[in-house]
Amino acid sequence: MLLDSLDQQILQILSADARMPYTEVARICNISGPAVHQRIARLERLDIIHKAQFELNVAKIGYKTCAFLGVVLNDLSFMEQVVEHMRQIPEIVECHYAIGKYAMFIKVYARDNKHLLHIILDKIAIIPGVLTTETFQVSLDEIFHRQLKPSED
Repeated sequence: MLLDSLDQQILQILSADARMPYTEVARICNISGPAVHQRIARLERLDIIHKAQFELNVAKIGYKTCAFLGVVLNDLSFMEQVVEHMRQIPEIVECHYAIGKYAMFIKVYARDNKHLLHIILDKIAIIPGVLTTETFQVSLDEIFHRQLKPSED
């Protein structure tokens, strides 16, 4: 197993507060600061931890609309090209490969419905290889959002 109980404890602490100082993590885990630093460096090398970032309150910075879209491609050979174009659209915050009717699912934030329409028509639909999109839902409000905690079994 790649993770022992100490690794799991450190991940649980950092998933709740990625800004917590290593000295505080060490105190909670009852180990030294350098030991925490070594553990985190190892978890980063293993790509278990691959980034730490601030989580923005999107509504407070003007993005009031969240939508989930399915994307149909002309051909699966366009997949990587489409993904690279989508990476350039800042309002797309998640992109997932999918099986079935849709080649991928994306999560989009927009200032309002008019802005969402602009993103769909003028940014996504024009990507070479995109056949069509379908908006599944517009979120009324995010109830909760969290990091996945490491498995304890």
